[in-house]
Amino acid sequence: MSTIWYFENVNLYSVLCPHKIKRFSKQHAFKKFSKGDFIYFKEEYSRHIYLVSEGKVKITTYTEDGEEMIKAILTKGEIFGEMALLGEKKRKDFAQSVSANTCICPMEVDQMYDLMRENQQFGLAIHKIIGLRIRKLERRLELLFFKDVKTRLLDFIKELAQEQPNSQKAEQIEIPLVYTHKDIADLIGSRRATVTSMLNELKEAGYIDYSRKSIHILDKSFLKEGAQVS
Repeated sequence: MSTIWYFENVNLYSVLCPHKIKRFSKQHAFKKFSKGDFIYFKEEYSRHIYLVSEGKVKITTYTEDGEEMIKAILTKGEIFGEMALLGEKKRKDFAQSVSANTCICPMEVDQMYDLMRENQQFGLAIHKIIGLRIRKLERRLELLFFKDVKTRLLDFIKELAQEQPNSQKAEQIEIPLVYTHKDIADLIGSRRATVTSMLNELKEAGYIDYSRKSIHILDKSFLKEGAQVS
């Protein structure tokens, strides 16, 4: 799981934004959204891949009971709408801005195909990352259905820790935090107050320290497979 969706750790905006590719720059414009604005709706035709230039975007769907299920919360440098590259004709989810000033860099699917054809290694990486994102979503759904809230939070922290450089060798791990407690609660199917309470318990037990900007893993023992945290 250590390389799951490396888009979270590499700022693809600096690589893929059409403004940085001469033949695309003149015909390309950023799109800006306010908090709560939808970027696309379910059943819309899948014509673009999007990169987050500024702000934050959530990808959601709804259950048969009408409950919102958040698939991902994305920040600067990350992409979404990527299933269009695998032949998706219409969107199966919603994309919505969750920050006051969200700026999106769109790229037409055909433009992305051109880039992938020009750079085979890049094309293979894109497909690999899409596959890893699907696996990550499947894992999250499994946790939501079969695990309690504490287990879901611990698994979320473990994923973040494993994505950090040299996480296997370092005695302690510093995790830059782009998620609010509300974001984490939405992603693990809990409530903000519950997430805050459990983080405080981990802090009091000496496993972590945390602030608004980061989580500092002080004791890696709870990250091990099968570890019990009271």
